[in-house]
Amino acid sequence: MEQIFSTFLLVFFFIFFIYSNPTLSQSPAPAPGPPGPPDIIVILQKARQYTTFIRLLKNTTFIRLLKTSQVADQLNTELSKSNQGLTVFAPTDAAFTSLKPGTLNSLTDQQKVELIQFHVLPSFFSVSQFQTASNPLRTQVGNDGQFPLNVTATGNQVNITTDMVNAAVANTVYTDNLLAVYQVDKVLLPHGLFVPPPPAPAPVKPEKQAASDSSPSDDTARVDTSGAIHLSQHSIRAMSSLILVLSAFCF
Repeated sequence: MEQIFSTFLLVFFFIFFIYSNPTLSQSPAPAPGPPGPPDIIVILQKARQYTTFIRLLKNTTFIRLLKTSQVADQLNTELSKSNQGLTVFAPTDAAFTSLKPGTLNSLTDQQKVELIQFHVLPSFFSVSQFQTASNPLRTQVGNDGQFPLNVTATGNQVNITTDMVNAAVANTVYTDNLLAVYQVDKVLLPHGLFVPPPPAPAPVKPEKQAASDSSPSDDTARVDTSGAIHLSQHSIRAMSSLILVLSAFCF
């Protein structure tokens, strides 16, 4: 009886030991990996009131390296590879509504790409860094004279000016050490986006043959003519002399 009881206790303690230490039969869970780069579309969707800007980011495409890409995908790709980060000025739906009717529809796909790129700086700027920024700021559309973007900052107040619009940073939507998204109260319109390209230069007409080119032939003609006249006069004199000699013999 004691042997059966001892065996029962051993089995009980063995089962209790197994179930009270599950880590012995299970492998430890892998440590979570580092978080990926932020997604600009997700950030704007959570913030709301950016429906039009999101639609532009998702629906506007451009060709790069013979591949068609969405602007939003391209920005996220650059964000994951860049060490300098990005700064995005996001106009609200109210800012787009205040535009003249038909403004966006009048733009070509390439112009829409340039409009979005004009709202993106290829480096991270905190609010305090705007105070020491050098104007004009370089945007993703380039630092062309047709696309000037200037910023002035006093404390937490940041104003943005183009050659068409004066806007203000109304709120910080998102910021970390890699991406900064700021709400602006107006769509940043550059004048170069609406100026038609200059006409192509007219083809150069071949120059007419200079008058001096024909002068040698004229001179030659004049020389030949004078020579012929001189020859005729010489012949007349010779004939006259011959007649005089013959007349002398005859008489």
